[in-house]
Amino acid sequence: MSDPFHILCLSAQTPDLMTSAFGPFVVQGCSQLDELATQLHIQPYDAVLVDLRLAGGADRLVHWSGLPRAVLESAVVVMGPEPTPADCMRLLQAGVRDVLSTREASSEVLGRVLRLAVERKRIDDAARRAYSIDLTTGLPNHNQLQEHMTHLLALREREPAAMALIVLHLDGFRSVEASFGAEAANVLRRKAAVRLRSSLRASDVVASLGPDMFAVLLAWLDADDDAEHVARKLLAAVNQPFQVAGQDVPVGARLGVSQYPGHGRDAGALLRHAVGQASGRGLGRLLGQGTAANDEP
Repeated sequence: MSDPFHILCLSAQTPDLMTSAFGPFVVQGCSQLDELATQLHIQPYDAVLVDLRLAGGADRLVHWSGLPRAVLESAVVVMGPEPTPADCMRLLQAGVRDVLSTREASSEVLGRVLRLAVERKRIDDAARRAYSIDLTTGLPNHNQLQEHMTHLLALREREPAAMALIVLHLDGFRSVEASFGAEAANVLRRKAAVRLRSSLRASDVVASLGPDMFAVLLAWLDADDDAEHVARKLLAAVNQPFQVAGQDVPVGARLGVSQYPGHGRDAGALLRHAVGQASGRGLGRLLGQGTAANDEP
């Protein structure tokens, strides 16, 4: 028997899905949006079924503060007396997976719709992970970094705090590939990624921007010169030779640093500034040695 699908249901009467061929289902009922939000904090659910009559209508559901989390973590399905095309489009744009009329929402239909909504979300999530991850290093790629920065910058607009982006353009990968082959260059990239990650706080983000370029996002800074101190630490880390194919391989680095809000207020501007520095002269030749600001005690 397969594992059951856990369904959280906001409706006047919890549907009986025990006999559905698309299950098995375990259904948890609730009667208010606040109660639904509390349940989502307590445990994960594969799907959430929302009756618009209890939610206060499509407009209230679209503007409900708990909807972004619900659609991120679960497949959300909505049913209402006679949903209009406009309401359906607004709900879909908000992340809802499907919209049903209550007159067609029999247990058999609900079981099929909920199961397919869960499976579509799993497929979409897998595709999203593949799209957002650099397969060689396992790090977030350019698209995922930009998306993460956009969300973080939106938070910074409400809760101002300094943050910085460091871009490292590493030299040595092409010579390794020419001498030892493409897989050796990939090994070097993975080792560089591990070394960068180990030099940072858990809250800092390391991403891959290309075959020889990495980015480090510092979500907050305690002092104006913290970004330079961290850049100095990263430079020292990658300047130590790497072992590839049984040989020591030297790697050089050019650095670029952009800080919010001084160098831009959006992800694109911050990335362009840091990449531009790293692709030109950069900061690598300007930084000396010192203790990095994010050293853990």
